[in-house]
Formats: sequence, C-alpha cells, structure tokens
Amino acid sequence: MKGKLPHSIQNWISLLGLTIAVISLLMIAVLFTLSLIIKDKGVYLGLVIYILLPAVLVVGLILIPVGMVIRSKRQKKSKDKTKPGWPVINLNNSRQRKHFFIAALIITLLLFISVIGSYEAFHFTESVHFCGQLCHKVMKPEYVAYQHSAHARVSCVECHVGPGADWYVRSKLSGLYQVYSTLFNKYPKPIPTPIENLRPAREVCEQCHWPQKFYSYKLRYESYYMTDKENTRWDLRLVMKTGPEHQALGLKEGIHWHINPNVKIEYIAADERREEIPWIRYTDLITGETTIYQDTDHPLSQEEIASRSPRTMDCIDCHNRPSHDYKSPMRFLNSALTSQELPPDLPEIKRIAQELCIEEYESIEKAEQSIRLDISAFYADNYPEIYSNEQNKIEQAIQTVQTLFSQNIFPEMNVRWDTHLSHIGHLYSKGCFRCHNETQINAQQNQIGKDCNLCHVITAQGNPGNFQAGTISDPLEFKHPVEIYEAWKEGLCSDCHEDPGI
Repeated sequence: MKGKLPHSIQNWISLLGLTIAVISLLMIAVLFTLSLIIKDKGVYLGLVIYILLPAVLVVGLILIPVGMVIRSKRQKKSKDKTKPGWPVINLNNSRQRKHFFIAALIITLLLFISVIGSYEAFHFTESVHFCGQLCHKVMKPEYVAYQHSAHARVSCVECHVGPGADWYVRSKLSGLYQVYSTLFNKYPKPIPTPIENLRPAREVCEQCHWPQKFYSYKLRYESYYMTDKENTRWDLRLVMKTGPEHQALGLKEGIHWHINPNVKIEYIAADERREEIPWIRYTDLITGETTIYQDTDHPLSQEEIASRSPRTMDCIDCHNRPSHDYKSPMRFLNSALTSQELPPDLPEIKRIAQELCIEEYESIEKAEQSIRLDISAFYADNYPEIYSNEQNKIEQAIQTVQTLFSQNIFPEMNVRWDTHLSHIGHLYSKGCFRCHNETQINAQQNQIGKDCNLCHVITAQGNPGNFQAGTISDPLEFKHPVEIYEAWKEGLCSDCHEDPGI
C-alpha cells in the first residue's frame, strides 16, 4: 500500500523510540522559541534545550532502527533459516525510491538540526552562565567575585581554557570529573586554586596584556580609616613604578621588569600556595649569566632542589587573583567609607562592621541576620540619640555591610580573604615580600632588598587638613597612621595586617 511504513517499524521498541524522538523535538522547538522571548532565561533552560533534550532525542532515534533490526531478525528466523544477505535498495522500484528519499530527507533535516544544536551546545558550555551558575553553590564564590572584578566582561574560558584544541579537550575531560564531584558531594570546602593545572599566563594573559605595551609610572590614591570613634581617615598618595619613568625605556626597570623577555626568573616554592619561596634563580638571557639566591633562614638542601622543578615566574605569580579576589574586611570597608556607601560620620562604624565581618557564620543568611541585629543593638545601646534620629544612616550602613560581606565572604564554602590570599602588594599577605625580604642572598652575599622605594614612592600622607607632601624626586618616608615608632621597619606589613582586626 502506498505511503505505508515498513513492517519492521511496527514494533513496540521502534514506536517508543519514534514517540520519544518526536516529543523531544517538539519540546526543543517550543523551549527554543521561548528562550528567544524570555530575557532572563537562566542557565537551566539552556541546559535542557542544548544538552538534556538532544540526548533524549538521540536515544529515541537509536531505538527506531534497533527495534526494526530485532523485528526483522525475528521474522527471518521464523520464515527462512538461510543466512540473510545485505539488504537490496532498488531505486527503480517506486515504493523503495519513495521510502529512500523520505528517509534521506528526514536524515538531512536531523543532521542540520544536530549541527545547529551542537554549535549552540558548544557555545552554551563555554558561556559564563554555564561556568558560574550551573553548580550554583559550588561556584558561587568564584562567580560573584568575578562579577565585581576588572575582568567581568571577559568570559571564563578565555582565561581558563584559552585558544587551541588540546586545552579545550583537557578542560572538558576535567569538567567530567568536576560534574562527578558535584553530584556526589566529593568537592573540598574551600575549593583550592588549581595553580598546578592553570595554563601558562604567557599563552593567556598576554593575548590582551602583551609585554610590548609598556606602562610608565602610575599615581595611586589610598584612604584608610581607623577603628576609633571618629573613623579617622588617613590618606596616602603613591607613585607606583609599574614600568620605567619614561615609556621609551620599555621593561628595563619598574615592577613589570619581572616579565622582561631578556631575563628569566625561576623559583622553587616550599608550599602549595607559593607563599614561601626559599630558592630563586635569575638568568640574563642576553649574557647567559645566572645568579642563585637562597633563603638563609629556611634554605633548601641540594637533594630538595634536585627533586623539584623550578617554576618560571609570570603574571600569575603576582596577579594571582585577577578575577576572583576575595577582599578582606579592612579593604572593602575602607573603600565603602571612601565612597560614603558606608556613612563615615556614624561613630565607630568601621570597628563594629569589621568585627562583625571577621566572625565566622554557618551561612550567608545567618551573617546578614547577625549584621542587622548587632549594628542596630550597638547604636541603640551606645548612641540612643543617633539610633532615634539617624535610622536612615544606620539602615544604609546595615545594607552596605551585608552587601559587601556577601560579595567577598562565603560561609557555605568556607571561602574568604585568608583562604585565597592575593599576592599583589604586601599589606594583607606577604606578596612582594615572598622574595623581597632581605633573607634571599646569593654567593656574593648580595641580597634581594625590601626597600619600599623600589616599587613606589610616597608623595603625600596624613589626615585631611594635616597633610605632608613630597615629590617623586624627594619622596616622604612612610609614617604609620598609628604610632608604632620603628616597628614597621623591623617586620613585614602582613605580620600584623594578616589579622583583619588590625
């Protein structure tokens, strides 16, 4: 009979597969149309459209020929005991010709849909939403910090994968294990930074931040607030020697000299986080001259040096938190006071906010609840007049502290500023002083110094209205906002400031 389906498709397996395929295809079409209409479609709709439903569609399509083969074999066994040969397609037969062209049309259509679907699935799995929101609880710290970083418009894969097929395949294989870890709750809290598996910075960072773009001096303003009643402000003006004094000098001097293509700096770290660096090798690639510095306080033995592979220094050794920087309470509260998101005229707000942000909580909800109750109670008990007349400022302070806490501290994943230290600077972690600590000495007894003026000079400092001023050629000596005399010269800034309460 014309237009009749082959007898072999008339079985429950093939009909089930056909039903699954048709329903899946219809659902994909409907959801895809909705995704074009809905503005904030979320990550899970894309997951269903481009990954889950296509997988179900493929299963349904596979069931159709499987059922047909099983049905044909059963029919041949019952009628003909001879060994079956290859099927014969005779396009001179009008019935076979019609079925052939219908099948070819359907297969072409499905292949076309599959190509489009595969393309969309590829882009979906490369999207920021997929990386940051699919495993919402696990990736929340990284995703939130990324949204407030300087790289918020750079997609995750541009840094974490970069160009090239080999790293793409490697990232997808790694992703399979990450999916398993998420599904079966096998991930650690906090998730450590995969510094051993990151792609070399020169293959990723330098796609945008290329060394040939030289940077000269940079002016930097910083404001700090004391934890006294008045939230006393202390301003600092620094000239950062990011590059040379004149751009024409390239990378011959300045902070970015460390990535000068004419030199090679290698080091061996004593810990996984690369906080302790007891061995450094400097090589002048022009002359071939090599100099080795070792930490005299904690030197490595020859056996330890021989058993470890030195790492070549690159951008990430200093800029190790380029997109996922978890700021300490001191940092984010200073910024909020400067912008007046946190009212600086509320007495003791810096101290009470800092103490609340340092506390450990079970969840973000518990933290926000505690912040609200404790700030309100503090002003009700200690400043009843302000509590009665300045409710709007107190509410502004509460909301600001809650927001800043939720952007930088994640109790559910045990993530905060001291679990993922930033190596930029030297105030809240050792940073520059991992190498520039005066204990790194070479065979000629020359040391890697920690002179402040190597990287920056102070041109102004002090309280507003009581400012000291200097110049680049005649800079000021650093004065600590709180009188500690010469103690700041004897140790590292981070020795005190790693404690966020100081």
